[in-house]
Amino acid sequence: MTHPEAGTASVGGVSNPRRALAVVIGVVFIDLVGFGIVIPILPFYVRSFGVSDAFIGLVAASYSLAQFLAAPTLGRLSDRVGRRPVLLASLAAAGVAWVAFGYAGAAEARFGTVAAIATLFGSRTLAGAMGGNIAAAQAYVADITPRDRRAGALGLVGAAFALGFVFGPAIGGLLAADAVVTRADALLPAFVPATPYSLPSFAAAAMSFLAVGVGLVLLEEPDRARGTAGRRTTVVGQFREALASVALRPLTIAYFVVAVAFAGVQVMFVPYVADAFGYDATAAALLLTYVGVLGAVNQGVLVGRLSRVVPSRTLVAVGAVLLAAALVALPATGAVDRFLGDVALGGPAWLTLPLVALLVALAALSLGNALVNVSLATLVSASADDAEQGAAFGVTQGASSLGRTVGPPVMAVLYTVAVASPFLVGAVLLLPVAVAFGRRSDDADADRPG
Repeated sequence: MTHPEAGTASVGGVSNPRRALAVVIGVVFIDLVGFGIVIPILPFYVRSFGVSDAFIGLVAASYSLAQFLAAPTLGRLSDRVGRRPVLLASLAAAGVAWVAFGYAGAAEARFGTVAAIATLFGSRTLAGAMGGNIAAAQAYVADITPRDRRAGALGLVGAAFALGFVFGPAIGGLLAADAVVTRADALLPAFVPATPYSLPSFAAAAMSFLAVGVGLVLLEEPDRARGTAGRRTTVVGQFREALASVALRPLTIAYFVVAVAFAGVQVMFVPYVADAFGYDATAAALLLTYVGVLGAVNQGVLVGRLSRVVPSRTLVAVGAVLLAAALVALPATGAVDRFLGDVALGGPAWLTLPLVALLVALAALSLGNALVNVSLATLVSASADDAEQGAAFGVTQGASSLGRTVGPPVMAVLYTVAVASPFLVGAVLLLPVAVAFGRRSDDADADRPG
């Protein structure tokens, strides 16, 4: 059986697995670009309606909450009706959500602020629900990839995540620039609003619809074992089943804990570098790009190669320790020169010792996150029957989304109490994950590379 990265022989009933893998990775990339596009514009978009900043966090959380609720359903639905229809339908609906998001300003002009905020919440909720298609995408990869090669293939899915976060904010920032908005206003018809908030939204919609067209032409439905057609299980029921499963319970809990722990970085990193380093949004964006590029390399190349010689459970344990260490180090980077003195590094004036310490901590953070997430995904695939791949990925991705819903407000409050606290609390949360998977490494023959 040929690995989809190595050739084009039929795997899982797909005539060209390499092309199929590329299309699925493209779907994930587009999902994350759409998510990332909104990052630089969402706070200003919400503020433009004259409401409290609390709505920024609420609108952002609505995406993850909807993804939490929808991911298990979409994953199980893909087991029953097929990966291809779930992926294409979710992309089309996400495109509709992005169009609605761009028209929130027009809704305010015609119907008032309440209508505008409702449009924001509705569009982000729909987009988040459709973002649950990552479960179907991961299951598709599992369908067309031999078990001993899935870590590398799932690592490519993780790399698409990282690259989405690299390009998404950059695209959003570019399309929100005054010169671009002015030019678009002159070219677009009157019924299409051209604002710093609508243009990024419409770009995300266009990418989603383009991906639907590509998928209709190029994406094949893989062979898979069908789930029980008559079965109906609620989201709560699916999580109850996962927590009752000896194989899935630790993985589901780990996904949730890692997401909560990492929320401190996701939510409070930009405020931290602004407070500790005096960096503006542009400098913070460059640091996020640095992390994203490292993440793409780590998840797309390094972890796949490591998984061939190191059991996945061991990689989870090592990654959790590395991620915890990076979280502990991160809040200390701004004051490292106080402990080591004024060390001259040479080179440009901006290359300071605290910045070097920050870059090293972020590199460790990226590697630890890659090891944990790709290895957990590999273990999920190995723990589920072929007929339940989508359901298993749906539950674990739902747990991750729940963590990203719970974590941000908690970590934001902790930051107001003590700057270092969200990072340190995140590190403490990761230690049980490291211990649990470290203890289970010796008897994890099923995921040992062959």
